[in-house]
Amino acid sequence: MTSSTIQAPKETAVPSAPEELAQALSGLDTPAAAALLERAETGPAMGALRLLDPQAAEHILSVLPAEHRDRITGALPKEVRDQWASNLTFPGHSVGRMMDPVWAVFRPEMTVAQAVEELRELVKREFITYAFVTDAQSRLIGVIVMRDLLFADPRARLEEVMLKAPFSLRADMQLMDAMREVLTRHFPVYPVTNSLGVLVGAVRGRRLFEAQAIEISAQAGSMVGVEKEEKLSTSWQRSFRYRHPWLQLNLLTAFVAGGVVSLFQGTIDQIVILAAFLPVLAGQSGNAGCQALAVTIRGMTLHELKDGSAWKLMSKESLLGLFNGFIVGLVAGAGMFLLAKSQGNPQALPLALIVVAAMTGSCVVSGLFGAVVPIALKRLGADPATASSIFLTTATDVASMGLLLALATVFLL
Repeated sequence: MTSSTIQAPKETAVPSAPEELAQALSGLDTPAAAALLERAETGPAMGALRLLDPQAAEHILSVLPAEHRDRITGALPKEVRDQWASNLTFPGHSVGRMMDPVWAVFRPEMTVAQAVEELRELVKREFITYAFVTDAQSRLIGVIVMRDLLFADPRARLEEVMLKAPFSLRADMQLMDAMREVLTRHFPVYPVTNSLGVLVGAVRGRRLFEAQAIEISAQAGSMVGVEKEEKLSTSWQRSFRYRHPWLQLNLLTAFVAGGVVSLFQGTIDQIVILAAFLPVLAGQSGNAGCQALAVTIRGMTLHELKDGSAWKLMSKESLLGLFNGFIVGLVAGAGMFLLAKSQGNPQALPLALIVVAAMTGSCVVSGLFGAVVPIALKRLGADPATASSIFLTTATDVASMGLLLALATVFLL
C-alpha cells in the first residue's frame, strides 16, 4: 500500500501534542485516523498511539503504509512493541487485546528501598500506578500500592507490604465478562494473567468501560447494516461502501415479501379493502419482532442467555406475541369492521375476524423470529446484531401479509 491510497483532508491541521492527536484519532474511523497519523511527526504520533486503546492503535497501524508504520513503531519502546504483538494472539473482544506492558514488576524478597530506587528511574519515562510482585515462575502473587510503599520501613521486604492474593483479569476473558468482574471494584489498573496465573500485562479500567460503551453504541447501527467502523467523521464515499451492500440485501429480501403478496393478487383484486390493512399488520408485527430482537441481543450482550435457555426464550416471546397480537388484533379488527361497514361490504364481520387471526399469528411469528434470528447468527459464527433487523423484517412481512391474504383466500373466496 502506498501513501497515495490513503486520503486525508489536507486542510485538517495535525495536532502537535500527543494528547490532542490521540483525541483527534479517536474521533475518526480507522482509514481517516491512519491518514491523519501519516502526516504527524514521529514523536507526537508515537505518544498518541500509546494513549489509545492498544487494539485501536493496532487497527490504525495496520492501515498505514509500511514506511510510515515502520517509522512510528520504530520509535515505540521495545516493551510496547512486544506487548502489542503478544496481544494479537488473544481472541478479538478479549481483555488480552487491550493490554499494556507491566513496568514495575518485583520479586517478593526485594526490600522497599530497592523497589523505590528502581521506581525512581521508571517514573521518569512511564506512568506507574501500582507495582506488582511475582514469584520465580512470573506468577502474580501481590500488588503494591504506592501509599503503602511510601510509609513502609525501607528495610522491609516487599512480601511484607504487598496485598496478597490480588484480583486479576484473565487475558482470554471476553470484554463483557470482565466488565461484570470489575463492576464493584473500580481500580484504575487491573493486572492480567494467563491460565497459569502468569502476569502477562495490565489494562486500565477506563479503557474497559470505553470499549464496552463503543460496542454497545454500535449495536443499534449493526442491526440495520451500519458498520461499527462508521462515525460522524466518515466520508460519504466510505459510508456508501459500508451501507450499500446491506441495502442490496434488504432489497432482495423485500422481493421475497413482494413475491408472497403477488401470489394472492387475485384475492386483492376481489377484496380491495385488504390492501389498506397490509401495512397495518406489517408495522405491528414488525414492532413486536423488534421488541423481542432488542431483548434477545441485550441478553446475549450481558451473557444472560445461557446454554439451554434458548427454548425458554423462544417460548416466552411466542407467548407474548400471542397475547399482544390478539389484543392489538381486536382493535385492528374493529377498525376493519367499521371500515367495511361504511363501504357497505357484506363480509365486514368475517373480514374483521380474519384481521384478528392474522394479527395474532403474525405477532407470534414475529416474536419467535425476534429471538431466533440473533441466536442463529451467533451459532453460524456471525455477529448477532449484524443486519438482524433486515432478516427479521422479511420474516414479519411474509408472515403478516401472507397470513392475512391466505386466510381471506381460504374463507372468503
